[in-house]
Amino acid sequence: MPGLPFSLLRGLFDFQVNGFAGVDFQRHELTAAQLRTAIDALRARGVAAIFLTLITDTIERLAAQFARIEGYRAADPVIAKTIPGYHLEGPWLSPETGYRGAHPAGPMRAPDVADFARLQEAAGGNIRLVTLAPEWPGSAAFIAALVAQGVRVSIGHSNASAAHIDDAIRAGARFCTHLGNGAPQSLPRHDNVIQRLLARDELTACFIPDGIHLPPFVLKNFVRAKPAGQVLFTTDCMAAAGAPPGDYTLAELDVRVGGDGIARGPDGGFAGSTLTPDRGVALTAQHLGIPATKARELWSTKAAAAFGLDPASLSIA
Repeated sequence: MPGLPFSLLRGLFDFQVNGFAGVDFQRHELTAAQLRTAIDALRARGVAAIFLTLITDTIERLAAQFARIEGYRAADPVIAKTIPGYHLEGPWLSPETGYRGAHPAGPMRAPDVADFARLQEAAGGNIRLVTLAPEWPGSAAFIAALVAQGVRVSIGHSNASAAHIDDAIRAGARFCTHLGNGAPQSLPRHDNVIQRLLARDELTACFIPDGIHLPPFVLKNFVRAKPAGQVLFTTDCMAAAGAPPGDYTLAELDVRVGGDGIARGPDGGFAGSTLTPDRGVALTAQHLGIPATKARELWSTKAAAAFGLDPASLSIA
């Protein structure tokens, strides 16, 4: 599909960005200059805002990284405007092989409100979205506590039963993180967590439309299964997005990106994506057969509204 005009792509919002232009947001060596390089590269592709995403790590290391990035936001208004909030993906995920994906199992744990409070304080109150696995004990109460604070909660990297999903929805969970991924290659034919989540009309499904994480025909089927207005899209991109093939990191994981553009960890599994948001708009339109203007809304104002951002704030001055 030909590239879309930049005028159409201005004002994009991606709620799951782990890194960009060679910069891994989770590295503790991250400098203000490196973060600004990534932000400038995103803005050059029409991206007005992101939720900077940190994945599973110890509470201590996550708190330190949030505090570090908050310092950079305070010192640079462009960084602050482009990162209006954070997406925390872990450490309250399933440690089961396959379900944890590229996340390390070691730091995973049951959710604890005091742990979240510590992270939210370090993040300046800017954690807007949390992905968790609701099968952990105490998850329903934890979800309710976060929702009461205005934090959106998404189910992902999970093997939750129908009962766990019921409890999470009653507590206020409203999203599914990169549905169709964060699951083993082989699953029961019918009774599996993808089908259990896909069937819940209360949950907005978020998909990676790169044609790799989900084949286009699967993406089309999954989108058809959701009610109108209950689908969003993200890149879940890591440092190799907007950068050439080579060796990168995703937190402590070594990632290799070959000529096919697929980011793989040492075990050969996916480790984020190299999709860029502007390309995501084009592929969403192509794979679903929808107008580019509609795809752009899903990557912009619709996504912003779903996560509590003012769509009018999606400008690039």
